[in-house]
Amino acid sequence: MAAVGLIYVGAVLFLNGAMLLGWVEARSAAPLNLFVGILQVITPTFLIFTAAGDPVIVLNASGLYLFGFTYLYVACNLFFNLDGTGLGYFSLFVAVAAVAYSLVNFMRLGDPVFGVIWLYWAFLWLLFFLVLGRGMEGLGRYTGAVAAIQGWATGALPAAVLLLGFWGRNATLIAWVAAIAGIVVFAAIYVPLRPKGTATPAPSGTPSAAAV
Repeated sequence: MAAVGLIYVGAVLFLNGAMLLGWVEARSAAPLNLFVGILQVITPTFLIFTAAGDPVIVLNASGLYLFGFTYLYVACNLFFNLDGTGLGYFSLFVAVAAVAYSLVNFMRLGDPVFGVIWLYWAFLWLLFFLVLGRGMEGLGRYTGAVAAIQGWATGALPAAVLLLGFWGRNATLIAWVAAIAGIVVFAAIYVPLRPKGTATPAPSGTPSAAAV
């Protein structure tokens, strides 16, 4: 069930990235954020209630709420034209939590691939904090590109591998490749998308101020 939800995490990350890049009108992205947010709250709740006390299942399910509440928050910002600073500081909390989940995957669960994926998410949510919480609007397009790429790299592709039953094969090698590829790609796209000059904070309700 969690793997199915990961597909839609990928979809909403790609959509929100496209929104920050200016390809999608902001309010038109609100429904998918609402749908995926609800899904990512229902799914972990179901998993926890049916886990029979299995601590690994509960641990893995608990991280899904971070995504669910983020997307519900985005939907509320877009529907009600709210200021983005609250979402920005929540994103800082999520970024720190993602680092903790990464360490748990590396050190306790023995899943280095998801350890790297959680670090991808920590970086992305840190960018959301900088754009929304700290008003660094010049990073908006770069954040959008990172989100769009991660929609495929950390959502759709891992979900497909999980659903096809290939997860766990050559995990250490894949983790190293993913880590190096992430550093190279995100550094490379920063050059054309880096902030140019000093940007003024965007008003609430614009894609950069209201969307993740």
